[in-house]
Amino acid sequence: MPTFFDFRVTGIAGEPDLLGPLRDHVVLAVNVASRCGYTPQYRALQRLYEETADHGFVVVGFPCNQFGAQEPGTELEIQEFCARRYGVSFPLAAKIEVNGPGRHPLYAWLTTSPKAQQGDIEWNFEKFLIGREGAVIRRYPSATPATDSGLLTDLAAAL
Repeated sequence: MPTFFDFRVTGIAGEPDLLGPLRDHVVLAVNVASRCGYTPQYRALQRLYEETADHGFVVVGFPCNQFGAQEPGTELEIQEFCARRYGVSFPLAAKIEVNGPGRHPLYAWLTTSPKAQQGDIEWNFEKFLIGREGAVIRRYPSATPATDSGLLTDLAAAL
């Protein structure tokens, strides 16, 4: 059975294998968008990444334009927006689809994981906590901020 780290995902700057080098890290995978009401979550996600990166934790953003066309930009525009507006330094993927017939295989796997609420992604900024072994620990809805006590408790246990 594949793990999170086995999926080939292109990085926003064209890196051919964004996830493989993150093997043995705890990951918070988030489908992101630049023009969403939840976009300010980038700030807390970046802070969480900075505070826990030394412990083997990383946030990975997966830009997606499937919800209200709220991620219309190019990879370069997305990267510049995230860095300029929110100081994002955690890894970002090239734009992907998370639902429907064009769904990336990673999201097909995430949304059918027995440890996550199964089913389609409902909106931008849904989150999946992935353990060091590459399995899903838990799925969190869009409104769950990076400062949520439940998410932080799960993260502490995974680290």
